[in-house]
Amino acid sequence: MNKILPLLFLLVFPFQIYAQTVPYRIFNSQGEEVSFEQMAEEAAEKQVVLFGELHNNSIAHWLQLQLLKSLHERGEGLVFGGEFFEADDQLSLDEWFGDLINEKNLEAEVKLWNNYQTDYKPLVQYAKSNDIPFVATNVPRKYASAVSRGGLEVLEDFSEEAKLFIAPLPIEIDRELPGYVGMKEMMHGSHMNADHMVAAQALKDATMAHFILKGLDGMEQFYHINGSYHSNNYEGIVWYLKHYEEGLSIMTITVEEKDVMDIDEETRAKADFIIVLPTDSPKSY
Repeated sequence: MNKILPLLFLLVFPFQIYAQTVPYRIFNSQGEEVSFEQMAEEAAEKQVVLFGELHNNSIAHWLQLQLLKSLHERGEGLVFGGEFFEADDQLSLDEWFGDLINEKNLEAEVKLWNNYQTDYKPLVQYAKSNDIPFVATNVPRKYASAVSRGGLEVLEDFSEEAKLFIAPLPIEIDRELPGYVGMKEMMHGSHMNADHMVAAQALKDATMAHFILKGLDGMEQFYHINGSYHSNNYEGIVWYLKHYEEGLSIMTITVEEKDVMDIDEETRAKADFIIVLPTDSPKSY
């Protein structure tokens, strides 16, 4: 009888046990806990889905892959892209996706993030294996670096070929956005020019929005991976998407690491869906 009781307990209470072992919780912007399937179902209805990540969180990257699979399985016309590749890497990516070069050549030619192999490669490989177009959206870092030193006006001095890899000039900046204001305040006392650093951030946001819209042209949906700072509080990329194209349906996701697996009002305001992970969840670096 003693041996039967544990088995009966597992049969009767499997979901309660599962709920205690799942290493994340998902909330919507109303503070209601939802399932991954509920989040994925709503994502499938949007033209643009922005998954704001913490770059080094392994569970978040796994969830990104699960959402990519779900969106692919739910419909056609999906485009995938991310901050982790710069726009001038697109030619090499297109050659690899078209089986014109091998993966070794690709990785030798593009500018890979340090955690590409563990965190982003599975996403890109899934896209290639399932014929999902991939768009590199980030501004080449050399142009962002130039702006951080000299402001947006330095971009006018670059060649027309160089300008193909950035958002159309001139780039408008709403410097009253709380994210940019906060960034400037954090740099108070720094030796760097705070206004130029905000301009470099805006250049990244605008360029990612620009290439998302280019990739979305003629397609049904764009699923994009970016650092959470670029889309939290519906600023950054979201602001530029709405600035460039009115009426676009957008969904945002953000990731929070917390010791208490719950959210407050401030956290709820950051995105449409908030994934809460424990602070000791696995990290890739």
